[in-house]
Amino acid sequence: MGYQGSNRIAAESISGGDEAALPRAQHLVETDWLAAHLEAGDLPLRVVDMRGHVHTETSPEGVQTARYAGAEEEYAKEHIPGAIYLDWTRDIVDENNPVPAQVAPPEKMARVLGQAGIGDEHLVIAYDAHPAAQFATRLWWVLRYYGHENVRVLNGGWSKWLREGRPVTAETPHYPPAVFTPRIHPEWRATAGQVLEAMHQPETALIDARDEGQYTGRIRRGKRGGHIPGARHLPREAFFTEEGTFRSPEELAQVVAETGTQPESQVIAYCNGGVAATSVLFTLSMLGYPHLTNYDGSWNEWNQREELPIETGNA
Repeated sequence: MGYQGSNRIAAESISGGDEAALPRAQHLVETDWLAAHLEAGDLPLRVVDMRGHVHTETSPEGVQTARYAGAEEEYAKEHIPGAIYLDWTRDIVDENNPVPAQVAPPEKMARVLGQAGIGDEHLVIAYDAHPAAQFATRLWWVLRYYGHENVRVLNGGWSKWLREGRPVTAETPHYPPAVFTPRIHPEWRATAGQVLEAMHQPETALIDARDEGQYTGRIRRGKRGGHIPGARHLPREAFFTEEGTFRSPEELAQVVAETGTQPESQVIAYCNGGVAATSVLFTLSMLGYPHLTNYDGSWNEWNQREELPIETGNA
């Protein structure tokens, strides 16, 4: 069966054939669905544990430092049976890029995923323990950028899986090597120059996924605080319930509508390192927004380049 055929069948399996539920099913899977298909072994699945951390410290003056970290020790202790671990700070980044956490080049992605046993034919299910699923959505975005559409995020992630008392293991799976073929889709990733060119265009909707303190400049991470001029504030946490699951489609649509972002907009999302921004892009994609781009360098790059303009305060 071809890749697109596998993708279609997987989506129909997740949605139960309900056309109205298909867009959500093309992005999310529920814990009961995953448990049933892991037991049945009837789909070419690869579950990926993307747990990780951003450790921050903020001084009384509002200067914040951040340290990016994986969670491989947590994975080694227990994880979803059959899950592979990928470190968001190491396995899917470009170590040679001076801007932290930039997406890995295609040859590295082909090597890392192929060695992990993730190939073109696999339905990838990503999960993490972040309250806004930002490491799982980061993998979703990386795979979409490289042309692999057959990827989903586990709704509620590791926390919901544990809360429901589902099986866990410390056993590390070993899959045979696979062939992952990167097919770059440049529209998914923007450079600082492209953002600068687009920021004053009426069809562009710049979205800042960081918290209010960083957006206004009250909290400064890097040389300068504030936001890209004209950016709308839409923190990633707005999409989630208190239990850490995505809100209903109607609620999500309302959250986005309150920012004035229209489905026909060319959306460019950013955060500090292009990771939290993927929660925004994932949600908009789930709502059917077709023109979505991640400014991968985000504030880590923008704040350091003094020739790039900034704003402070509320929009």
